[in-house]
Amino acid sequence: MVTKNSRFTVADIRSMKSRGQKISMLYVTSLEEAAAADAAGVNMLSIEGRFFSPEMREAAGRCLVQVGLPYGPAGNLVTAEDYLKTAYNFMRIGGDCLYCAASLDIQKTLCDNAVPVIAHVGLIPSQCTWTGGFKAVGRTAESARMVWDHVKRLESIGCFGAELEVVPDRVAELITKNTPMIMLGMGAGPHADAQYLFSEDVLGHTAGHRPRHAKTYRNFSAEYGRLQRERIAAYREFIADIQTGAYPEPQHVVAIADDELAAFSAALGL
Repeated sequence: MVTKNSRFTVADIRSMKSRGQKISMLYVTSLEEAAAADAAGVNMLSIEGRFFSPEMREAAGRCLVQVGLPYGPAGNLVTAEDYLKTAYNFMRIGGDCLYCAASLDIQKTLCDNAVPVIAHVGLIPSQCTWTGGFKAVGRTAESARMVWDHVKRLESIGCFGAELEVVPDRVAELITKNTPMIMLGMGAGPHADAQYLFSEDVLGHTAGHRPRHAKTYRNFSAEYGRLQRERIAAYREFIADIQTGAYPEPQHVVAIADDELAAFSAALGL
């Protein structure tokens, strides 16, 4: 049971599923977002390995943190041993579970070494060429069965959970009710164990495509635009002050007594 000052654990999240309690999850990239999520009471955070640090773990507070393992050669991870070493490092820093979209044998190696693994089923962005690009998966009986079979394979190797991305809501419901894994729904309807969104979508500053399942609660884009205009205006005023001599003013400089300056100048023969 999570207390006021304790962090969520894998066991806590599993208990939430068993009770039918909905889980909230956000993808965050900054200390400010992590701290805000903790203050708001978000249950789980997804943080890419490139953003994860001891400072980020501290900012995340009570949230259970899923750390994303870099995928494939681009992240210098090729072998199961590479993934395991990196997973251990992130867990040492304070990661609670690890996202891994690598092969089943690599995921199994992590599971066999007591690493709580979050896999990915449905639309898997890094592998979407196999399912026809960035579009829904599981809209036919055959496609839905492929998602089901993938979930069952992940179950068999001991995965803690899986992101369930862009599948029909009723398919997600059947899967979620018939697996012990935590199903982290992103565009998978209301029946997944967790509802998972990107912070940038929630806050309204998404760059590029905005997914259909995203819901925006604030317009940070407008605020960021205003701040950028203010930033430019401040820089222009700074330049103008330099050119007119308005900056620096006396309060911005270090003073020296007249006799000390005279002694310095005399010593230089000036």
